[in-house]
Amino acid sequence: MTIRLGDVAPDFTADTTEGPISFHEWLGDGWGILFSHPKDFTPVCTTELGGFAARKAEFDQRNTKLIAVSVDDVESHNRWKADIGETSGTPLNFPIIGDEKHTVADLYGMIHPNANDTLTVRSVFIIGPDKKVKLTLTYPASVGRNVDEIVRVLDSLQLSAQFPVSTPLNWKDGDEVIIAGSVSDEEATAKFPKGFRKVKDYLRFTPQPNK
Repeated sequence: MTIRLGDVAPDFTADTTEGPISFHEWLGDGWGILFSHPKDFTPVCTTELGGFAARKAEFDQRNTKLIAVSVDDVESHNRWKADIGETSGTPLNFPIIGDEKHTVADLYGMIHPNANDTLTVRSVFIIGPDKKVKLTLTYPASVGRNVDEIVRVLDSLQLSAQFPVSTPLNWKDGDEVIIAGSVSDEEATAKFPKGFRKVKDYLRFTPQPNK
């Protein structure tokens, strides 16, 4: 299955290291990040889960839940958790889905046969409060993810959900943002009291409105 931006994230029920869940119900009215790992007890995955666990408070501040999935079962995940905590210095503090039947992997298209016909690639799905997919990322199994980039993208998505703006190249929280083309100069003056600077008719910058 191919998941496209704007699609409703497929719902599912599954067992996790924190008990059974129904995915949409578990997400509640906040944001969620679902990310997959090729296999338990693998080195890159161990560093990733530890890294996300260490930064979980930042996702909590953004009303965003983290949940991982691997094609191993929950019993294996629970054994792996000890290694994650030991090597990262932070106990795992979010659930891992047991997906030994590939139910979630198939729903979200996480197995790419030309890369590996049994293991999930490193997929990332950011899901909004409306249960729609806002971002997808796919890494090969050999490349670990960057938590800073996931946080940066989440900040941008949440900002554009609140204001008619987009974020430019290399934007980070606190930088100027771009006013949407659908907003006239007159409307921009009212909507963005800090003012804006016009580089081109179609390129107008304004200070980040929620700062």
